[in-house]
Amino acid sequence: MTEDRTGVPHEPGSQWYDNEAGPLVRPYAMTGGRTKPGPCGVRFDLIALVTLEPGTPDTDDQALGPEHRALTDLCRAETQSVAELAAGADLPVGVVRVLLGDLLELGRVTVSLPVPPARLPDERILREVIEGLRAL
Repeated sequence: MTEDRTGVPHEPGSQWYDNEAGPLVRPYAMTGGRTKPGPCGVRFDLIALVTLEPGTPDTDDQALGPEHRALTDLCRAETQSVAELAAGADLPVGVVRVLLGDLLELGRVTVSLPVPPARLPDERILREVIEGLRAL
């Protein structure tokens, strides 16, 4: 056991953050050790939009952890992307993806996935449509 500058003893390697950081919860503790969303089969892209389901209760649900409730509170005001939720909740994106999988399975949120580039209209076709409209 060693002492830091303040004379407080600590185990070697246990002080990799400062005292002002507060209590530390490891990401795997928030997700129960899971690294992927549940069986919902949704791949949460960073720009996927998450919307709170209408009728989701405002009260604290005992089935949800504090991180789940933080995500639903962020979605309550407006639709958010996965990246915005991670930033707003101050959580790693991987953790947010797992927690969103839980919320999706419980029917608390809906997820709108971005359109893949291959399914977007061809630029040439759009230009022809614009030219046709101008000709009218």
